Amino acid sequence: MKKRSIFAATLFFSALILGACGAEGEEGQATDSNGSEGNKTPIEITWRGTGESDNIRRYLEGFETDFESDNPDIDIVLAPIMASEGDYFSKVALTMQSPDTAPDIVSEDTFMLSSDANAGYLASLDEHVESWEGWDMFIENIKTGTTGEDGSIYGIPTTTDSRGIWYNKQVFADAGLPEDWQPNSWEDVYAAGEAIKNSGSDAVPFSMNVAKANGEAVSMQTFEMLLYGTGETLYDSDTQKWNVNGQGIVDSLEFVDEIMNQRELGPSLSIALNSSYGSVMTQDLLPNGGVGMVLDGNWNIGNYLEGGAAPLDNPEEVLGFATFPTQNGEEPGFVTMAGGWSWAIPENAQNQEASWRVIEAMSSKESQADRAVIEGTLTVREDSAEDPRYLERPLIEPATKALENAQFRPKNDLYPNVSIEIQNAVEAVASESMTPEEAAASYKEAVTGIVGEENTY
Repeated sequence: MKKRSIFAATLFFSALILGACGAEGEEGQATDSNGSEGNKTPIEITWRGTGESDNIRRYLEGFETDFESDNPDIDIVLAPIMASEGDYFSKVALTMQSPDTAPDIVSEDTFMLSSDANAGYLASLDEHVESWEGWDMFIENIKTGTTGEDGSIYGIPTTTDSRGIWYNKQVFADAGLPEDWQPNSWEDVYAAGEAIKNSGSDAVPFSMNVAKANGEAVSMQTFEMLLYGTGETLYDSDTQKWNVNGQGIVDSLEFVDEIMNQRELGPSLSIALNSSYGSVMTQDLLPNGGVGMVLDGNWNIGNYLEGGAAPLDNPEEVLGFATFPTQNGEEPGFVTMAGGWSWAIPENAQNQEASWRVIEAMSSKESQADRAVIEGTLTVREDSAEDPRYLERPLIEPATKALENAQFRPKNDLYPNVSIEIQNAVEAVASESMTPEEAAASYKEAVTGIVGEENTY
C-alpha cells in the first residue's frame, strides 16, 4: 500500500478554498477544446499555464495539429491551469484525486513527482517504457528525476534546465565590466553589482527570487544554488538525513542579506516580493537594461526568440549567461541546480492507453527538439540535442556547460515541506524581518519538526 505524503495534508485545506478545480470553466483552469467529436477519445492535457507568453501552449498547439492529423481517433484537449507555481501543485493534486476530475495527462515538476507517486496519484509507466525503444535515448541521470522511491517510472522527462547569471551587456559596458564576464567567486558577483551601482545607472545591479509568492524558484534558484556553492548539500541521500546545522546555510542567507540589505544591490521589495517578479525581471527589465544581473534559468532564452514574450533581433548581442560560481572559487568552480518537468498519467485517468500514445508522440526525437527550441529549455534526449535548430540556439553552450556540475533536489517526499521553510527563511532575510542567523535557527527548528531530529545532521 502506498503511503500518503505529508504534503497531502495541505491539500485538504486547499480543497476548502479552491473547491473542485477540475471542471471545465472553473476559475483558474481553462479548457481550449469544445470536447470530443463522434467516436474520438478525448485526451485532456493539463499543465501550468502562463497566459499570453505561454511557450508550452505554443508547443502543444503545433503538436495537437500534427498528432490529430495522424491519429483521427483521438481528440487532444488542452486544459492549462492558470495559477502560481505553488497553487498549481495544489490544484493539480486535487484534480487527480477523483476519476471525475483527473486529466488524462498531467505536467509534473520532477520535484513533486515522488510525493505525488507516494500519494497514489500517478500510474506506473514501467510496462510502457520496457517495450519502448525511445526510452534508451533519454539521458540516464535525467531519468532518475522521474523514478519513484519504489523504483518505478512515473513520468517521462520533457525538459531539463540549468541556472546561472543572466546579464545585460550594455549595463555592463556602462559600468566598465567585460562583455564575456565570468565570476569566480561570490565576491566577484558583489564587485560587479557595486560597479553597476556606482556607474550612475538606474539599473538594478543584481536580482534573484526571494519571495514566498514565487515558491520553488526561491528554494532552487536562489538558496540551493548558494548552498551547493558552499560545498554543502541540503540532504544526504546515503544517510537519509537533512542538513540543518551547516555553516553553508548561514552563509547562503548572508548572501541574500548582502545583496538585498547590506550593499543595497537588489530590487525594491515592491518588485522582489511581488508574484509577478519573474516576468517583470526577465521579460521587461533584463532585455531593456533595467537590471544588470539576474540569477535565473537558461529557459529564459525562449522569451527573447521569435514568438517569445520579449523577442530580440540578436539575443547574444544584448545578453550574456555566466555560470554561477562557488563561494570562494573552490573546485569545481561553478555549480547549478538542474530540474525539469515530465508528462505523467494520473492513476484515476480514464483513458490510460490512449494517453500513453500521446505521451509517446510528445516524447519523440522531433517533438522533444521542438519543445526545447520553443521553450528555450535543454532537451532530455541525446538525439534531440543533435538537431541543428537546437545547436543554433543562442547561448546554448554556457547553459549546457553548467550541467557538468549539476545538482538535483532530494528524492524524498518531505522535500516540498522543507522547501516551504527555505522560502520562509529567504524572504525573512530579504525583508529584514530576521537576520541570517535568526532565519537559520528558525529553519532548523521548522525542518527538525518536519523530518524528526533523528533525521538531521
